[in-house]
Amino acid sequence: MPATTNVLRDLHRLHQQLGDVRERLERGPKQIKARESNVVRLEAELLQAKADARTARAGSDQKQLLLKSGETKIADLKTKLNQANSNREFQALKDQIAADTMANSVFADEILEAMEKIDELAAAVVVADQNVAKAREELVKARESVAQQHDSLATDAKRLEGDLKEAESILPEDFRAAYFRVVRGKGSDAMAQVESGTCTGCCQQITQNMHNDLLMGRIVFCQGSCGRLLYLPEDRSPGQAR
Repeated sequence: MPATTNVLRDLHRLHQQLGDVRERLERGPKQIKARESNVVRLEAELLQAKADARTARAGSDQKQLLLKSGETKIADLKTKLNQANSNREFQALKDQIAADTMANSVFADEILEAMEKIDELAAAVVVADQNVAKAREELVKARESVAQQHDSLATDAKRLEGDLKEAESILPEDFRAAYFRVVRGKGSDAMAQVESGTCTGCCQQITQNMHNDLLMGRIVFCQGSCGRLLYLPEDRSPGQAR
């Protein structure tokens, strides 16, 4: 097996490992940002729930004032009713008392509904407050977890970058330009192993000539959709059929 195959295999492994570590490093701040956004959203929902509860309470208080005012008015009308000087005045006062009593009955029903709504909104405030507390707790845990993992991942990334640079330094000169060109474009997906005559990157079958070129240690790119730099498995020998 040409030494180039071993180098490409090692390079591919290092690129994949480094790509995974970098992705995990980038994932941490994204997770924190997502949890921060969740806290902001839930805090806004809590503020809205409290505002809705205040509005409902104010509306109920206003209706109770109107009810109390109506009751006072009815009491005054009843006093006037007892002092009526004529049947016409008596009937007019009686009709007014009936109308005001009906209005007060409506206010009483509305107040009852409002109190039920206030209870519902108060419960919603409690739930919203609990959601905020939970989200804040999860944010703290996420920050701690990311901070704990960051140093270890950064160390791994630095080590892998060194290993990658060392492996690239022993790459044959005639491979270097092609290798760096495809790596710039595809990163950790720049290479693919050939299994059973197939590119493992895109599952495209390679030709016999391509296989022979790989056995001879030549530069071979997948001619399918992926365009990856190909290499053979570790246990493949020049005399073994593909």
